[in-house]
Amino acid sequence: MTTDELIKHSRARFDHAAARRVLKEKYQARMLFVHAGGMWRAGPELQTTLLTCPDSEAVILDLYENPVQVNTQELLTLSQQRWQEQMNAWLVEHQQLNQQR
Repeated sequence: MTTDELIKHSRARFDHAAARRVLKEKYQARMLFVHAGGMWRAGPELQTTLLTCPDSEAVILDLYENPVQVNTQELLTLSQQRWQEQMNAWLVEHQQLNQQR
């Protein structure tokens, strides 16, 4: 490989890594949602917390460390829906990005 080919290859790898980081940040931001006066991030942590609550009503901390009383089943359903929608969309974009590489 010539020096120019090596430079071109390294730039392409750097661009790909930067695009993956941007894609991750984009979908992490889309995981946020509002419910019952609190700000939540859909994901395994929230879902696990909600599954461990024995009652249908619980007080848990939102993203800003504010205690919020929520219906655990409603919040769990919203979190699971948001998580799955965004993960599916992320997967599609990730696969497209990998094909461009």
